[in-house]
Amino acid sequence: MAESIEFTNVTIVTETETLESGCVYVKDGKITEIAREPIGGAELTVDGKGKQWTLVPGFIDVHIHGANGHDVMDASKEAVAGMAAVLPKEGTTSFLATTMTQSDEQITKAVKNVGDYMAEKQDEGRAEVLGIHLEGPFISKHKAGAQPVDHIALPSIDRFDQWHQLSGENIRLVTLAPEVDGALDFIKHVTAKGIVASIGHTEATFDQVTEAVQAGARHVTHLYNQMSGMHHREPGVVGAAFLHEKLMIEMIVDHIHSRPESIQLAYYHTQADRTILITDAMRAKCLPEGAYDLGGQQVHVKGKEARLSDGTLAGSILTLEEAAAHMKQDTNLSIEDLVSITSTNAARQLGVDDQKGSIAEGKDADLVILDEDFRVVMTVCRGILAHDRREDQA
Repeated sequence: MAESIEFTNVTIVTETETLESGCVYVKDGKITEIAREPIGGAELTVDGKGKQWTLVPGFIDVHIHGANGHDVMDASKEAVAGMAAVLPKEGTTSFLATTMTQSDEQITKAVKNVGDYMAEKQDEGRAEVLGIHLEGPFISKHKAGAQPVDHIALPSIDRFDQWHQLSGENIRLVTLAPEVDGALDFIKHVTAKGIVASIGHTEATFDQVTEAVQAGARHVTHLYNQMSGMHHREPGVVGAAFLHEKLMIEMIVDHIHSRPESIQLAYYHTQADRTILITDAMRAKCLPEGAYDLGGQQVHVKGKEARLSDGTLAGSILTLEEAAAHMKQDTNLSIEDLVSITSTNAARQLGVDDQKGSIAEGKDADLVILDEDFRVVMTVCRGILAHDRREDQA
């Protein structure tokens, strides 16, 4: 296992500029030097000469429930570790372990498990868990989607504080419906703790979203999906997301949750500085077609779709690598904008941009090499080679 890696003859999207051909030196898990000429002396040299390779910061998925047969709600260290092991294959180097609406007991077990996992030394060469995204149970019963309606509850500050404490104070983002009783006080409470309040699974009006933003909400969970749409007399959550510049917008770009034209429309309004790509993936990601469990509900996976028996979309089996390729196809975005929507914005939103989200000296060596089609060639997690597809690219 190399303690030092040098990337040379690659395009580098740094924090401040894009170098058409440069070098990045990694040692002891950190980016130690960025240069235009080879540095030398590394135990492992990755040479992109003759390739159209670009070095970008590792992807950050702030909304993912599971992968490769594992789910955060399994409430086991094996489940979280299993997700962390497989995610580098798609370029993801860190993520928020995302819960879903379930019983108090099940959520308690899940958040405590993630907190315990984070308290230990996380395994090298795997994606890093940055915290918890609490999706539900404080959402609208009318916009539940695949969230079990029986366990939806009104926002409870006491209940949340117990979960937050049991998690080791590792809840970083909370999805809730701002129109339900107690939501605005709840938003003020979590915001005061430095936790991101996200608007989602909601039938809120434009004015109710505005009140939520005034209370501190700064995020929108999977734009378009399970929220009030835009009408010319009631712009709804979607219209509010377009117009309120303080809101960061998640999108599931799998061409199933939203058609390409809707993605284009959203990106026209939010651009690269307010967009975060997510997967909202469930345990069937990386696995064959078939029937899988999601919160005690059977999910049928066929082709690229995951649905409940009644046809309701139940998360996705999307990878961030695929999402990035779709965004390139839909919007013809630049590589710099891709870095923003897959890494930089998420790091800034979670308050970890001093260590992640961009290529700069002193930051964590979470790095991805992409080819000209935005496909992942190699992934490095905190200085350790976690995924290598170079032979396939030869």
